[in-house]
Amino acid sequence: MIDVEPGVTTSAAPVPARLVATGARAGTAAVTLALVIIGAMHLVGPSSRIDPVRRTISEYAVVEGGWLFDVAVVGLAVGSAGVLAALVAARLTPLRSLSAVMLGTWCGGLLLVVAFEKTNWSIGPSVSGYIHRYASLVAFLALPVAALLLARRHRDDPAARPYRVGVRWGSWLALASFLPIVAAIALRSVTGVPWWRAVPLGLLERGLALAEVLVVALLGAWALAHARRSAAAVPVA
Repeated sequence: MIDVEPGVTTSAAPVPARLVATGARAGTAAVTLALVIIGAMHLVGPSSRIDPVRRTISEYAVVEGGWLFDVAVVGLAVGSAGVLAALVAARLTPLRSLSAVMLGTWCGGLLLVVAFEKTNWSIGPSVSGYIHRYASLVAFLALPVAALLLARRHRDDPAARPYRVGVRWGSWLALASFLPIVAAIALRSVTGVPWWRAVPLGLLERGLALAEVLVVALLGAWALAHARRSAAAVPVA
């Protein structure tokens, strides 16, 4: 049964703060490395010739050296899973909570994005391309939902306020990135312009991805800060 975020309750034995901190640091480091790799692909190599305003990030996977993009996305998924483990171990969210399930969905969606290549439109639609598209959509929606639920769970915790506010802003910014796309789809019958041409799709996706990576990093920092407070509260024998 899934806990739908009624509050902070758990009966499991506590995990040592040092293990929570290790998981949070490792997860955040993996997420940061993924961001650096994808950022570098915008600047150097064949991928730097891709138009960042109109072309989606997944284009980087199909150029020479595209394996680096796959490594970065897998690293982001693994790092996010590490952050999730730290949040659960720190008792910031139960494993069976909706926020944990949504964060796990984000991780799984990222792995599917790597496993199934985007559509090559010079050939035409493909099953792999559809799976890639919908896996990325589910992942991009699942993370902000997870973060907002976690922030709601800790709305009465003063110590969590800086992280709660940060993940809320990041999550709402990510969700807001979908609005121009929704508007373009809704107005297509009026404008006659396909939605993917009506908006700067690449720019919107990059803004969305950056916001979501920052949310994961903030969640990792939240788990780390909680672990440090827990360690400081343990009396020295």
